[in-house]
Amino acid sequence: MSVDLVIVGCGGHGREVLGIVRAVNAAAAGAPPWRVRGFVDDRPSEVNLKRVQRLEVPYLGGTARLAEQPAGTYLALGIGDPAARRAVDGRLAGYGLPAAVLVHPDATVGPDAVYGEGLIAFPGARVTTNVTLGRHVHLNQNSAVAHDCELGDHVSVNPLGAVSGDCRLGDGVLIGAGAVVLQKLRVGAGATVGAGACVVRDVPAGTVVKGVPAR
Repeated sequence: MSVDLVIVGCGGHGREVLGIVRAVNAAAAGAPPWRVRGFVDDRPSEVNLKRVQRLEVPYLGGTARLAEQPAGTYLALGIGDPAARRAVDGRLAGYGLPAAVLVHPDATVGPDAVYGEGLIAFPGARVTTNVTLGRHVHLNQNSAVAHDCELGDHVSVNPLGAVSGDCRLGDGVLIGAGAVVLQKLRVGAGATVGAGACVVRDVPAGTVVKGVPAR
């Protein structure tokens, strides 16, 4: 039996989430797990509305439309920026809609991984063993999280980002595209690791580091 799903965000990230949902449905042995009711977005651009229209999925309106959804409807936060995703997550909590866990068929999540609601694993994402992931963690295309890591809520690991074994990433951390965090390091809450950076020492909370080695 298919479950209703609404995607929050009409931008590129949200439309990529739709692609994951469709891949999950296509790979299902029986009935498709998800029935996408549409997108909600409080400030969609005209360009993104046209792109959503081409995908043949309705734009339902602003996030207030979540209050009208049938009981049992799930949501997926198609928002790439961790801080924005955290803010939207808090604002939508009053609607009481659970968040879907979406793992693309070409992603792997270790059988002993523990994760909160809202996990989205994009194509090629890899999570190995004894990994803990918080709420609404997004692991983008071909990213990797190695053994014994802990990632807080609303963390994003962007495409080709790699988190080595036994690392700790605080809430709202952004690991940029192609960046690497070396083994046993800590990245504090709200920190950003720039694209292509190599983190060789702990990163304080709320800071931005970039380069090789990251500073």
